[in-house]
Amino acid sequence: MAAGRPLTIGLVAGETSGDNLGAALIRALRARAPELRCAGIAGPAMVAEGCEAWAPAEELAVMGLFEVLRHLPRLLALRREVRQRFLALRPDVFVGIDAPEFNLGLAPALHAAGIRTVQYVSPQVWAWRSGRARRMAQFLDLVLCLLPFERSVYEGHGLPAVFTGHPLADELPLEPDRAAARAALGLPAAATVVAVLPGSRRGEVARLGEAFAGAMDWLAARRSGLCFVAPMTSAATREHFARAVARCAPGVDLRLLDGQSRPALVAADVALVASGTATLEALLCKRPMVVAYRLGWPTALLLRTFRLMKVPYFAQPNLLAGERIVPELAQEEVEPARLGAELERWLDDPGRVASLRRRFVEIHQQLRHGASERAAEAILALARGGTP
Repeated sequence: MAAGRPLTIGLVAGETSGDNLGAALIRALRARAPELRCAGIAGPAMVAEGCEAWAPAEELAVMGLFEVLRHLPRLLALRREVRQRFLALRPDVFVGIDAPEFNLGLAPALHAAGIRTVQYVSPQVWAWRSGRARRMAQFLDLVLCLLPFERSVYEGHGLPAVFTGHPLADELPLEPDRAAARAALGLPAAATVVAVLPGSRRGEVARLGEAFAGAMDWLAARRSGLCFVAPMTSAATREHFARAVARCAPGVDLRLLDGQSRPALVAADVALVASGTATLEALLCKRPMVVAYRLGWPTALLLRTFRLMKVPYFAQPNLLAGERIVPELAQEEVEPARLGAELERWLDDPGRVASLRRRFVEIHQQLRHGASERAAEAILALARGGTP
């Protein structure tokens, strides 16, 4: 740490989940270093914690190999600008929060300039492109891993890695209060509630929205009295999904929410969820789910042709359990009748739901480690010239 100035941390977070991780990390760092200064790419939660935002986190909310191409000039220009600002600021530590395509391209220049570099949230090197771990060891000082099986990937490459656990596991209770969540959202206490989460990015909602809306329509036609809730991450995703519902499920009882994914999941009997952090949130809320994943066809074709995927599952609950405990549907499997039928199976089998809930409690306990505090301690150790 430079003498005569506060601890200075550079941060780059991508989209909503990264923003939430960053906000919790800033709180934990500030509890240990009250004069902390933070700057970089940040979302509203990080800004609320005092991070100086050079650009909004949503600028990085792009997924898929080929889907990135049309955004590439903008993203490269943003990265050049942010790199120069970090080189001028010279933070004690740079922390890239998720967004690996952006952050792992930014870190080498900062590391070469003598700035300590951390990746918070391991990229999925255990799933595909495993060679990245070897390359990351050349320009990262530390990887902070949210999931227990990730740390071992880096051990053979001499890259320090710390399993922090997941902040969501620390925040959410082991026993969620469904009645309180329904009351808070104004939902009927006795209704059968289905939470629908079609993604946090506009591209995700564009690919999944009509299939999710069609599944709602399919299910509502077979079961009376269903109440659907859809927590949306932004005005743009809300507009995309509302249009899909108007086309494919105009008669369903749907309540669109601004945010509030957590109470929506706690209130639900079952959830239809786009693959990603929301599936972990559903797990921690102890809700049975159906998980869907759909990439643009060029990316999907590339992954299949070259067999780039190295794991048998993509849904986080299945990865954490080491077996398929929730249905996961990808690409052409994501169609309304299949999604609806899988949702209905959960509603028709309370014994299966109870068994799943017990597994979810076990996983929740494994992920509870004081994640933000562990991450903050490791980052502070680096900043002070020690080892995490």
